[in-house]
Amino acid sequence: MEVKHLSEAAQRTLATWHDLLERNAMEELDPLLSDRIVFRSPVAHTPYPGKTAIKLVLKTVNTVFKDFRYDRTFVSDDGRSIVLEFSATVNGKALKGIDMLRLDAQGKIEEFEVMVRPMSGLQALAAEMGARLAASHALLTGKDA
Repeated sequence: MEVKHLSEAAQRTLATWHDLLERNAMEELDPLLSDRIVFRSPVAHTPYPGKTAIKLVLKTVNTVFKDFRYDRTFVSDDGRSIVLEFSATVNGKALKGIDMLRLDAQGKIEEFEVMVRPMSGLQALAAEMGARLAASHALLTGKDA
């Protein structure tokens, strides 16, 4: 998938992201991530820092979402921000959302933020993710030292 305004490195990152998502192979995500990666969840007040946290969250949400698909892609004029609009269901609740990716100069993801609507879909997502990730709270908050 070639997207206008993206550098070659950013295009490779986006293509690889779609492949990893399709295979739920988040353990292979490291080469796409900046060492400064931060993940912002639609249900958590505090961002999740680091590669381990983002891989855990994305691997888990990929099993929670049903009928997931990307509908549209938007790219900023500077080619460093990508918005991927998606649709999915969680426990029978339909939702729409966006994945907002900010890339560094090398085309690596340094920020990954998710927004979801409507409230019923967000609540279903929060409940399911909370149940599945409860034991990982320390890792997700960076307090697992």
